[in-house]
Amino acid sequence: MLIPALVLFALAAVLGITLAVAIFKKKETSKPVALTHGACAAAGLIILILSVVNHPQTLLITAVVLLVIAAIGGAVLFANDLRKKTGPVVLVVIHALAAITAVVLVLLVAIQ
Repeated sequence: MLIPALVLFALAAVLGITLAVAIFKKKETSKPVALTHGACAAAGLIILILSVVNHPQTLLITAVVLLVIAAIGGAVLFANDLRKKTGPVVLVVIHALAAITAVVLVLLVAIQ
């Protein structure tokens, strides 16, 4: 079940990069891209949670916690975006770092 989650996280990452670039350039972000980014990440998180319930492992539990933190940050960023506010850029960085770290942990478990 980890491979489908990783595929969804990879797609979310590509879309997230486009959103981050727009934020760093202080441009408006695409709402369909933002929604698809969130949907892919959420679907990947659900699959990961189901995997953890069936086969609990410390690295995967840590990944879930980090992804929940990233999701909270993403929700704040999306709420700001809907209010026509950008950033804050530091939250974009924290959001991305939490998600990247979590995906690396999932990848490490998947290749074992």
